[in-house]
Amino acid sequence: MLNIDRRRSSIEVIADMLRLGEAGKTEIMYSANMSYFQLQKYLNFLLQLRLIDKVTVGNPVVTYRVTKKGLRLLKSIDGILEILESREEG
Repeated sequence: MLNIDRRRSSIEVIADMLRLGEAGKTEIMYSANMSYFQLQKYLNFLLQLRLIDKVTVGNPVVTYRVTKKGLRLLKSIDGILEILESREEG
């Protein structure tokens, strides 16, 4: 049986962030269980790929919202994770 390290992969972290739909930095950081440094790195990456948008809802309140492209990626990631989990069970 293949023994896979259960630390979350970058893909799983990205999926956790995208699943939030729209959230501020603090909510994302706690929900995705990451440090502030990791949060900044992932937010910049997701913004560059246009998987999330930065939304100004006040001054200085900013949230991050998943885009249609981000939702497509999330659906793909969830499909892959489902296949991998079913392999572990069977």
